[in-house]
Parts: sequence; C-alpha cells; structure tokens
Amino acid sequence: MSRKNHRKAAIIPPLTTDRPHSVNMTGNQGLFFSSGEAARDFSSVLHEVQEYISSKYAVLITDGGTEEVKAQIKRYITKYVQDYRITVAGMTQEQLVDALYTEMAEFSFLTKYIFGAGIEEIDVNAWNDIEVQYSSGITKKLDEHFDSPEHAINVVRRMLHVSGMVLDNASPAILGHLSKNIRIAVLKTPLVDEDVGVSASIRIVNPQSMKKDDFTRGGTATEPMLDFLAECLRYGISVCVAGATSSGKTTLAGWLLTTIPDNKRIFTIENGSRELALVRQKDGKVCNSVIHTLTRMSENEKQNIDQDILLDMALRFNPEIICVGEMRGPEAYAAQESARTGHTVLTTIHSNSCEATWRRMVTLCKRKYDMADNTLMDLVTEAFPIVVFSKQLENKQRRMMEIMECEILPDGSRNFRSLFQFQITENRVENGKFIINGCHSAVQGISPSLQKRFLENGMPQDTLKQILLAGGAV
Repeated sequence: MSRKNHRKAAIIPPLTTDRPHSVNMTGNQGLFFSSGEAARDFSSVLHEVQEYISSKYAVLITDGGTEEVKAQIKRYITKYVQDYRITVAGMTQEQLVDALYTEMAEFSFLTKYIFGAGIEEIDVNAWNDIEVQYSSGITKKLDEHFDSPEHAINVVRRMLHVSGMVLDNASPAILGHLSKNIRIAVLKTPLVDEDVGVSASIRIVNPQSMKKDDFTRGGTATEPMLDFLAECLRYGISVCVAGATSSGKTTLAGWLLTTIPDNKRIFTIENGSRELALVRQKDGKVCNSVIHTLTRMSENEKQNIDQDILLDMALRFNPEIICVGEMRGPEAYAAQESARTGHTVLTTIHSNSCEATWRRMVTLCKRKYDMADNTLMDLVTEAFPIVVFSKQLENKQRRMMEIMECEILPDGSRNFRSLFQFQITENRVENGKFIINGCHSAVQGISPSLQKRFLENGMPQDTLKQILLAGGAV
C-alpha cells in the first residue's frame, strides 16, 4: 500500500464504540465518568495511550497537521479513553484528550507558549528549567517542566522533525525551524550533561505592524530620529542597525521598510525564518513591490542556499532597496558591494556600539576575502554612511542609543559624527529593580557631503531643511 493510500485508509468516519461506558451527558459534559472510577496519573495514561495510538495510527501523527487529521486523532484518543474508563484527577474529558494529543502530536506544554501571543523566546536550560521571554522584555521561569530528560529530548525531536532534522548522538547540535517564523537551536547529550537532557533556544519572530507612535510613546526613539532614518532609506543612503540580541534591531528595520513608497522595489533576504511582512494590499490587490526570500540549509553543503547566494540573485531582480536580515558572515562583503554600486541596503548586525559596527563589518568581510583592514574599512564606511545602535537596558526597556554618520573627508580620513544620542540621567537599583531614566538629544547636524548626496538623490530642499533643523544645524 502506498504512503498516500495508507493515510487515506487510516482516516475513517467518526468512531462509535460498542463498549458500554457511563459518560455523563447531562449538566456538566466536562465530567466524563460517573463517580467510582479510579483516577490515574497523567504520565501512565500518556504512555498507555501513546503506545496504542502509535501502533495503529502512527501515519496520522507523522503526516498530521490539517484540522481534519487533528480531529481524527482526537477521536481515536477519546474512544480509547472512554472504552477503558480512564480518568485523571483534576481533568475533564476534553482537557485530558487535549493534553494527550498535545503530548503525542504537538510539543507538550510548550505548544501554548510557542503559538501564544506576546512571546519572543523560550529557553530550555534543562528538562526541569524553562524560561519564557515576553515581547515586553520580561523573562519568567515556568512552573511547568518536562517529566524527565528523555521526555524533553523526545519533544524537541518532534520539533526538529518539522524541518527534517534528526537529533541523535551523531548530530547532537542542531539548528532548525518549526515554521517560517520560528527557529530553534538545540544541544543534546553528550554536549550537555545527562541530567540536563537537552538545552534549546526557541526564537519566535512574529512580523509586527509597528507604527512611529509605538517607538516614540515607549521612549525607544524620538520622531526626528525616526524621520531621519526613513528619509535616508527613501533617498538612497544605506543604513545598518546594530545591537545585541533582543535590542530591537529587526523591529526597527521592519518599520523603516514600511515607510518605503509603493513604487520602490524591495528585495528582502532573511536567514532561515521570516521576520518581515511587507506586502501591502488595497482593495484586494497588492499595491507595493516586494520579494521576500529565505536561506535554505541542507546536510549536503552543495545544496545550501545562503545569504551570499541570495544577494547575488537579488541584483538580478532589479531591486531599489535590498534588506539583508542580518550580516553574520561573508555575505557582509556582498552587502557592502551592493551598497557601493547604486543600491540602497538596509541590514542589521551584532555589535556593541556605532563605531564598533564598522570594525565588525571589516571582520565579517575578511571571511570572504582576506584583504587589508584599511582597505575594507574604506569600503564599509563608504557603503554604510549611517549606523544606528540599539540596546536593551537593564530595566528591559529598548532604546535607540545613537545614530552616527561616518563622514569621509577629501583626504580620505574619516570623521565619526554622532547625530543623535540617548543620555542616561539616572541609573539606580530600588527594591531589586533597575530605575533608568534619560533623554534623546540631537548632537550635531549631518555633514555637507551627506547633504549633497541627499539633494543629488532627489530629496526636496524643504525636507533637507527640516533634517538640518532637527539636527541642530542652521
């Protein structure tokens, strides 16, 4: 029997049972048996039901995903539970069936966090130590945990199965994904201790429809800062957003791309999971021009499609703006080349300051070509005149700490001009909480050379005048 026919054979009409059972169908339908049934612990019930379902209907679980298949698996579970009058203390029939299904076909208790709202990251430090980071920046340890190291490994294996990855002793370190916007990094024994079982970082990257007010109201940046960066992209000045993990780099980059006029063609390149959602519709029709692309990793290195390859492809799609989701390797060289050949490039990078960002670009470019540092510094500063540094402070608030321009002087030397800065005015700990206050301010105006580039790229003089006034220049 073929795999396709096997699955069809397994999916049968709703089941009935000829075994008598005393389901309470009146009043509270959540109580599925009359009193007198002996309650069991969930772990033993799970093991028993899992063994039964797996032996008879495994194809449904491995091929599952549609609502029809999900409902069918639940019917099988419900029939077994009812036939054998299984009860678990504190659980209704619906709750027990849902919990059993989640354990067998989904990702145990993590399912509700993975697909929940307002959650950015789930960190499995060990089978009994799990933390959740919310979009507000707050991190909480969960009271819930896996039953054992083996249980944790089995659940994580199901996650990696989605992306075709196998977690075993031969491959104890895995990078995979659950969907286009959920990526997972896993370490298993022997890379972690046996009593830990598995460590995993699950990053949930939900495309967000941020507006300017969301940044200004939360104190992330001021309106003049955001307007300046948007005008840079609009009029051909490449921008790099720097910062550490969870500093808000991608959120800012995503918003900047939403300010691009519909008639400008955007090509985005992201690594493994998609964080950007830029396609706009009006009256049922797409009104802007966007191509979203993702890298694809393969166990066969010859079949890998990395950011470097997609950058080369991007140039053949006639883009006006290229977004490289994150520069983390040799694609940095191709990105700066693109920025120096007439394309506007927006990218993010891991760095700890504006000035350090250009040096970091040099390091990444050297992974492609081992050129002299001074030569590469000339290239990257020409390619990316503007760098933004974002940071998540100790109180979990995100702040745009600085916007800097690298001005290249006629003699070839560089002048790093801090345009905007966040100045901390208060930094103390009170009752175990960090109290951090400060304000954004304009430091100095843009260079004459950048003013000239703006005008040459079509910026109206009134717009340039507003930028100069916002930066403190006359």
